[in-house]
Amino acid sequence: MVLETESWAKQANGSIVLKWKKSVLLSAVTASKDPLEGTDFFPLTVEYREKYYASGQIPGGFFKREGKPSDKQVLAARVTDRPIRPLFPKGFKNEVQIYNLVLSSDGINPADVHAITASSAALLISNIPFNGPVAGVRVSLIDNEWVMFPDILEQAKAKINLAVAGTRDAVTMIEGSSREVSEETMVEAIKIAHAEIIRLCDMQLELQKKCGKEKMQVTVKEENQELVSFVRELAYSGVKEANSIRYKAERQNAIDAINASALEKVQEKYAAAEPAVYADVIKSAKKALEEIEVEIVREQIFQQGIRADGRKLDEIRDISIELNVLPGTHGSAVFTRGETQSLGVLTLGSERDVQVTDDIEGESESRFYLHYNFPSFSVGEVRRIMGPGRREIGHGKLAENALSAVIPDEKEFPYVIRLVSEILESNGSSSMATVCSGSLALMDGGVPIKNHVAGVAMGLIKEGDKFAVLTDIAGLEDHFGDMDFKVAGTKDGITAFQMDLKVQGVSYEIMEKALYQAKEGRLHILNKMNQALPEKRNTLKEHAPQIVTIHIEKDQIGELIGPGGKNIRSISETSGSEISVNDDGIVTIMSPDQSKSNVAMDMIERQFKKIEVGEIYEGIVKRIVDFGAFIELAPGKEGLCHISKISRKRIADVASVLQVNQKVKVKVLGVDRQGKISVSMRDTENDD
Repeated sequence: MVLETESWAKQANGSIVLKWKKSVLLSAVTASKDPLEGTDFFPLTVEYREKYYASGQIPGGFFKREGKPSDKQVLAARVTDRPIRPLFPKGFKNEVQIYNLVLSSDGINPADVHAITASSAALLISNIPFNGPVAGVRVSLIDNEWVMFPDILEQAKAKINLAVAGTRDAVTMIEGSSREVSEETMVEAIKIAHAEIIRLCDMQLELQKKCGKEKMQVTVKEENQELVSFVRELAYSGVKEANSIRYKAERQNAIDAINASALEKVQEKYAAAEPAVYADVIKSAKKALEEIEVEIVREQIFQQGIRADGRKLDEIRDISIELNVLPGTHGSAVFTRGETQSLGVLTLGSERDVQVTDDIEGESESRFYLHYNFPSFSVGEVRRIMGPGRREIGHGKLAENALSAVIPDEKEFPYVIRLVSEILESNGSSSMATVCSGSLALMDGGVPIKNHVAGVAMGLIKEGDKFAVLTDIAGLEDHFGDMDFKVAGTKDGITAFQMDLKVQGVSYEIMEKALYQAKEGRLHILNKMNQALPEKRNTLKEHAPQIVTIHIEKDQIGELIGPGGKNIRSISETSGSEISVNDDGIVTIMSPDQSKSNVAMDMIERQFKKIEVGEIYEGIVKRIVDFGAFIELAPGKEGLCHISKISRKRIADVASVLQVNQKVKVKVLGVDRQGKISVSMRDTENDD
């Protein structure tokens, strides 16, 4: 790997050109000169864009230029954002933008995790305050061998495929999937990845020594201790009491009332202050009120081992499951855990419903995909309704990864599978509820998955050397905690894993405790799911499409399709089925019911069945001529029935006896060297 600077994008605060094999990635970081006023969050945006010219392609579609980022690019931007965001100094509020551009690619080695390293290096050499470095790697387990930075073909064969980021001291972000692996194997993967991360961090530090700029000064406004004490006196005891209320809405309403009363008294006390001072006081008072709530939530966990909603640290919220709730769908389930509720909906489709993705690594197809929706009513808010955001795309992909390990292959189950999770109510862990509702919907729809998959979100509260790991975190604990650690899997092992930290790293002791505590939680949830639906339904829903497959030889594919698709279209129209064939000769027949599938299968089998002399066939009159009629014995195969062979009686006019599309029985009299078939209706009369 090569890191270069001071040649391209020199007007940015810092820029890096990262070269890896044939990949070239430009990372440019910029920051505003002044802090963003009136904000209580760090205004960081991270972009990851791939250019089609990077692999010698022109974008498809009507507009021949890159448009909005694809889901893949959004996911890569999130993977970069998550480990970098916690490393900016507290109080730094200047707008920062990290822009990563993939400028060259060999189409097989992804650049996504390299964007973490390039972004960190660009920040490190810039004048933007940054407590890095951080680096990103991808590690896979392939044929029991650990492979660092696997290409896309290797990733497809991997038993574990993880993107891991971290500093020299600790791992700070994990994202990936696996095929039912143990907790021990997962920890081993993380340790191997971290060894490589340390090397990449050292590389960045060496570059910083050579060309790093002097950093901007971060001015942190000192707290008004008199105001903080006054606010604590007004609100602390009330918030502490309200925090014991179990239900989210009731607890929040009580805390909001206490805060409103405290703010009213602050406004009375400082009413005579200058407008600018008054505004600053109100802002500081609101911040102090939030910090009181954070302190109480964390304090209660350490001192009493009890959480805000009254649960023990490893206790999972009450679970309820409803099955087959939507009669018009192909499978459905509602999974409720506490105040988080996901409606999982299954739709089965055919070959035409495959999700085709076009990017710089070429075209790919997905036969299983999951979409996650998070409407504002799920958290009792009013928001503008727009398309899926980065969070929804990320949560959907995490749940999709979790369930992919149990999805049957095309030969076993020839359907395209779409799952949708509608979050109806949310108080933390909605992506893991999606995994559960999705697994239940699959089994409710008769999809042959071998095991249920469940997910659980873990949290962490850490103060110095003290720490507490929380199972099944609620929204409050996610917001005020130090870690969001999601693990999904079956009874046999982990299938998806995601970790994000708000602190600058956790020890392997904490990570291992969280993994094993998550296993206990997962098994508890799986037990509930198995009680509700221990195995898949025996049949598909009555209104689900019927799909069957048959195999033909590769050299018969063209004959089945026919000139301009004429033959396959004719079979589709006659049988009322949707028919497709792939390059391996797998013919997929999708029909609304079994009878139509049988008609299509019979037509295809007859087309490729050898015409035997002496056999009797039911055919269709296709053409009438003066000397006889051409009878279709099978799609693409016609036999001539001479006028003398139509009936034992003498016939003067063929059209007086036969009509086009009439079904008739014929006996094959012969097949000549050119494949021309002669048939007789007369010789079947005794068979009627």
